[in-house]
Amino acid sequence: MKIEKELNGDQLVVKLDGRLDTSTAPELDSVFKESLKDVKSLTVDMAGLEYISSAGLRSLLNAKKALYNKGSVKIINANEMVIEVFEVTGFKNVFEVQAG
Repeated sequence: MKIEKELNGDQLVVKLDGRLDTSTAPELDSVFKESLKDVKSLTVDMAGLEYISSAGLRSLLNAKKALYNKGSVKIINANEMVIEVFEVTGFKNVFEVQAG
């Protein structure tokens, strides 16, 4: 999986390309741990994301917890498969999710 990040003041955009699963989620966790300290707005751009597993969902939930009472997390450009995973798991009620 390819991860790009753009930090602009207290706003972080993370672009994902590939598969977010058990083998790649730890890499995303590392990006979040090193980047969320002074962030108030996290946008995860999933335009290039082909697949997300429960490990990927856990990474996103951990980022949301890190920003609890401090900032927001928004998912953008999610494809139909990713949106379906968010709906089935109830994560669509936890995150603001926008289709791509």
